[in-house]
Amino acid sequence: MFPQRRLRRLRRTPALRRMVAETHLTPADLIAPLFVREGIDEPQPILSLPGVVQHTRASLAQEVKELVDLGIPAVLLFGVPEHKDAEGSGASDPDGIVQVALRDLRDTFGDDVVLIADLCLDEYTDHGHCGLLTPSGAVDNDATLDRYAEVAVAQAAAGVDIVAPSGMMDGQVAAIRDALDDDDFGEVSILAYAAKYASALYGPFRDAVDVEIADGGDRKAYQQDPGNAREALEEVRADVAEGADMIMVKPALAYLDVIARVRAEHDLPLAAYHVSGEYSMIKAAAANGWIDGHAVAMEHLTAIKRAGADLILTYLAREAAEVL
Repeated sequence: MFPQRRLRRLRRTPALRRMVAETHLTPADLIAPLFVREGIDEPQPILSLPGVVQHTRASLAQEVKELVDLGIPAVLLFGVPEHKDAEGSGASDPDGIVQVALRDLRDTFGDDVVLIADLCLDEYTDHGHCGLLTPSGAVDNDATLDRYAEVAVAQAAAGVDIVAPSGMMDGQVAAIRDALDDDDFGEVSILAYAAKYASALYGPFRDAVDVEIADGGDRKAYQQDPGNAREALEEVRADVAEGADMIMVKPALAYLDVIARVRAEHDLPLAAYHVSGEYSMIKAAAANGWIDGHAVAMEHLTAIKRAGADLILTYLAREAAEVL
């Protein structure tokens, strides 16, 4: 008779648990989303994102230095302009806040950090949508692609390594790839928000970038329905076929099944975005003493990596890296 196998023998001590751990999280797995705001003299706290701020150009550079020192390889920049208009002009302005910040960081850090820029219009439009609008108020997909191409070239000229189109327009990756290649920026990579859902978890982010969708609208006509997973795979396939170098699922924790299915089908680097609402729920519950915030944060990040993500965009990047 064979002796009974006890699975918990290998869980007995911390050293044993570390030795047999199947999923390892490191600072190199993390990307820090950062906000930089035009026209401010000191960082501005974001009340719905405790611990996160809108940076000045100077404080942004200091934050990036500290993140690099912690072993975090990349940052994702979002801009908050002083002025907005219907076309989102600031998104492609060579002197727009993200382009200026990219030049600052490239001059300061060279190739010691990977610079990623969100490529969308919503932070820059006065109506809060991710694209240009038709006279009836609908998002004009094809006209928006032309704007995305302009934004991509502006970001590339400012020194970006990776552009990250997040608007969920059909054909956005192909339009951006063509524009980059035509302007001799063929070395710039594309991280496609390939499966981005019309989630209720983005509220704190909209506070961070001062975005309010006009007339109480939403983005359900172009972001994905939370009930659909097969459609997500089609979206990812389309972006891969159009030339995406990396792909992303957003949000992360609520869509672990989608992350796992994308991982099973594709070998490109896969990112997942642990979004503002997922972060803020941890912070709010911890502040009330209902959970151990740090333990839950690490559990979330480990679960996202276990599901198949190679990279995790998260507002927890700094605090996680400090203990890893």
